Amino acid sequence: MNNRVKVVAIGGGTGLSVLLRGLKKYPLDITAVVTVADDGGSSGKIRSDMNIPSPGDVRNVIAALSDVEPYLEKMFQYRFDSGEVKGHPVGNLMLAAMTDIHGNFSTAVQIMSKILNVSGTVLPTTNEMATLNAVLKTGEIIRGESSITKAGGEIDNVYITPSKVKANVDVIKAIENCDYIVMGPGSLYTSIIPNLMISGVSEAIVNSSAKKCMFVML
Repeated sequence: MNNRVKVVAIGGGTGLSVLLRGLKKYPLDITAVVTVADDGGSSGKIRSDMNIPSPGDVRNVIAALSDVEPYLEKMFQYRFDSGEVKGHPVGNLMLAAMTDIHGNFSTAVQIMSKILNVSGTVLPTTNEMATLNAVLKTGEIIRGESSITKAGGEIDNVYITPSKVKANVDVIKAIENCDYIVMGPGSLYTSIIPNLMISGVSEAIVNSSAKKCMFVML
C-alpha cells in the first residue's frame, strides 16, 4: 500500500460515493474526506437527537468502498419504511450506536469501516457539530444544508457556525501526504465548500504539493 498512489477524495452527497465506486477498482490508496453538515432526513434527526455529526454521507461512502457480500451492504443501506424508525437507514443507526458506545464519531466510522471491509480510509472532516448557512444575493440567510437545497435562489456566500470548527487531525495528515486531491463531484455550496471551511483544511490543500482536480455542479 505504501507504494500505491495516494488519493484524497473530498466531498459529500451521492457524487462522492459514485466517484469512489470507480476509484476502488484501481490499485490506489484512497482516503475519503466526507462532510458532516447534512441536517435533513434521518441524518438530521440523529444529529439533533444525539448531538453527533451527521452520519448519512459517511454511510454512503462506507457502502461505496465496502467489499462485502451484497446482502450485507444491502442491509447496511436498508431504510425502514414504518414504525418509530421510519426513514432511518440501518447504517445510520449503527454509526449512531457505535458513536454512543465509544464516545467518538471518528472511532465509530473506523470500526464500521472494518466491519464492512472498506477498501481505503473514510474520514469525517470533523468530529464536531457544524451548521451550514447560506447568504443569498437578496441578503436572506438560510440556515441548514437541507434548507439551502430546498430554498433555491442565487447564493452569494456560505459560512458555518460555530465559526471555528476543528478538523479531524487525520484529515490534515492525509492531505499533506497524498499525491492527488480530488474535490467533488457534487454541489459546490453544499457538498464541497462545507469541507473547506473546517479550520485547517483549505490551508492544507493550498500548501499540499499534490496535484489537484475539482468537479462541481452549479
